[in-house]
Amino acid sequence: MTAATHSSLFPQVPESADAVLDGLDPEQREVATALHGPVCVLAGAGTGKTRAITHRIAYGVRAGILQPASVLAVTFTNRAAGEMRGRLRQLGAGGVQARTFHSAALRQLQYFWPKAVGGDLPRLLERKVQLVAEAAARCRIRLDRNELRDVTSEIEWSKVTQTVPADYPAVVARTRRDAPRDPAEISQIYAMYEQLKRDHAVIDFEDVLLLTVAILQDRHDIAEHVRRQYQHFVVDEYQDVSPLQQRLLDLWLGERDSLCVVGDASQTIYSFTGATPEHLLSFRSRHPHATVVKLVRDYRSTPQVVHLANGLLGQARGRAAEHRLELISQRDPGPEPVRTEYADEPAEAEGTARRVRDLIATGVPAGEIAVLYRVNSQSEVYEQALADAGVPYQLRGAERFFERAEVREAGTALRGAARAGGNDRLLDDAEDLAAQVRAVLSTKGWTPKPPAGSGAVRDRWESLAALVRLAEDFGRARPGATLSDLVAELDERAAAQHAPTVQGVTLASLHSAKGLEWDAVFLVGLTEGMLPIAYARTDEQIEEERRLLYVGITRARVHLSLSWSLARSPGGRAGRRPSRFLTGLRPGTAARGPHIEVAVDGGAERRQGPVARRTRRGPARCRVCGKTLTDAGEMKLMRCDDCPSDMDEALYERLRDWRSVRAKEIGQPPYCVFTDKTLMAIAEAVPGSAGELAVISGVGTRKLNRFGTAVLAICAGGTGEEQTPDASGEA
Repeated sequence: MTAATHSSLFPQVPESADAVLDGLDPEQREVATALHGPVCVLAGAGTGKTRAITHRIAYGVRAGILQPASVLAVTFTNRAAGEMRGRLRQLGAGGVQARTFHSAALRQLQYFWPKAVGGDLPRLLERKVQLVAEAAARCRIRLDRNELRDVTSEIEWSKVTQTVPADYPAVVARTRRDAPRDPAEISQIYAMYEQLKRDHAVIDFEDVLLLTVAILQDRHDIAEHVRRQYQHFVVDEYQDVSPLQQRLLDLWLGERDSLCVVGDASQTIYSFTGATPEHLLSFRSRHPHATVVKLVRDYRSTPQVVHLANGLLGQARGRAAEHRLELISQRDPGPEPVRTEYADEPAEAEGTARRVRDLIATGVPAGEIAVLYRVNSQSEVYEQALADAGVPYQLRGAERFFERAEVREAGTALRGAARAGGNDRLLDDAEDLAAQVRAVLSTKGWTPKPPAGSGAVRDRWESLAALVRLAEDFGRARPGATLSDLVAELDERAAAQHAPTVQGVTLASLHSAKGLEWDAVFLVGLTEGMLPIAYARTDEQIEEERRLLYVGITRARVHLSLSWSLARSPGGRAGRRPSRFLTGLRPGTAARGPHIEVAVDGGAERRQGPVARRTRRGPARCRVCGKTLTDAGEMKLMRCDDCPSDMDEALYERLRDWRSVRAKEIGQPPYCVFTDKTLMAIAEAVPGSAGELAVISGVGTRKLNRFGTAVLAICAGGTGEEQTPDASGEA
């Protein structure tokens, strides 16, 4: 969903290994050049993690350090794997394997099964829900549709956490997991499901990993074969690794440590599938000599969006929150996020559609707008509202672009025209590549103007229009390119699942929006019971819901809207409350109350009466000369580097000496205690209380609790030795 010009869609392949590093920021370059030993990249949303790791692989390949066939890059979705393959190809590193865990394991399982077990690999079960229903019936346990779905999910969770049926009740009790039915019943259904699979000679999705792990554990010769093939591993979205996937990764690695992992604990939102950030958070303890790089420069979102995201995580709790990354926007300021309260759901949907239409009228492409919600059942009212407003949309989660019938037909037609060449009369008047494509696709339903309304006809047109735009970009980037060249490009993109952008507003759940981004994002239905969802009861579950909202916020580049409604239907009881996560997200809202717009009667919007007038948050300015500050270090000091400083030099040196001693005590680099800029800010402010110290950028609650007593003592003329070092060893 990332907007791109023709130059970024079809970049020139870098001429050399060093040219691969061009354009990377210092931290990204550090990732790209760290090619030996274990590497852990802690990458915040929008910080260019995919760019960093693909350039790392490409640099290693182009420099002759890595052999393409010896690299295995694994991630969690086919879309992400396809995007990675496409980027590597553009960087001149074709031949590198970029796959999901399941895809990589299935290839190995298919290859080694005849040798390890004999015969053909059992058939892969596409959908397990029908077999789970049969298992429940065999156990004389009745399940409705929702219970059947939930029990199926429990079986999947059990398998990826390597829990066998007999152990399921005890594991549920030990972990205090909220089981959808009596654990003994689920255990019984789970055991019967496994028996039915054996009877039908089928395996399921999770078995692919389990069987691959079993073969690699039992057959050392096969494990060594795999390790000779793959000698360098890269794991994206490492915070989402399940215990089973981690076990498979360990077997792939063996005793080696040529591993690069990338992740962000604050984006862990798939615990229901067995994902856990523990492997990411404990990476440094398992690999003490690992290179650790933090990416916090946010190139995606405006300072206003980043400020809101940081504020949301600032209220988080738990171990993942302790390792949160505070993002620093690299973009120019944009509009403030808007929060809107509506009387009911239809009014919220109509108001959202109206705002979407207004954005499109100002020049924001429909394909760069998304409406995100907590559960898929919320989409219907927004589909209707957008259709009524004449706004094209697409549902996220539909079939893949290159598998759509109209796209396959278009590919066949373009391939035929390319073979015919100058003998195709259809192309007689076509002056360039784009004109040739428009001429061919006009026979398949493409027209210069889109059809009215929505539905299947509009969806077909949008798919063909995406191919036309791709041809236009390709022609500009490759002057002289032929129709055959474009067909070859489409074939490569189809193989990599690197789809062009379809111009329609995206409707998607927050979970399915992970990894995507848009110019404008509307987060809707933000009420208690929906976000956090009603069944999120424990502290851990509530925090995951908070992270889900964080993921939604960080999808937005420029425009961000958050909304909720007080009733489900017009005239209904207005008993809903806005999500607890919305409290205090905007600067100063805790003191002055939130800026809320209220939509009434499905029409014009007005300010809520008792709410104080909102003060727009302006850019940070130098306290000496008044110049707008954009550099993160200058923003810490609230002055330009060139402006005169009133810093207490002696205090600054005492703070540096204390920091050096403290860093050695906890076994961390000095900047993990405080950065130089933060020490300078402290030496300029000379805080006399915890409150004055807390407002200095770079301190924060955690460091205030840990180092505040010593810092205040030094500012008061003491040595700071009064504070006893803790035993955690972390900063």
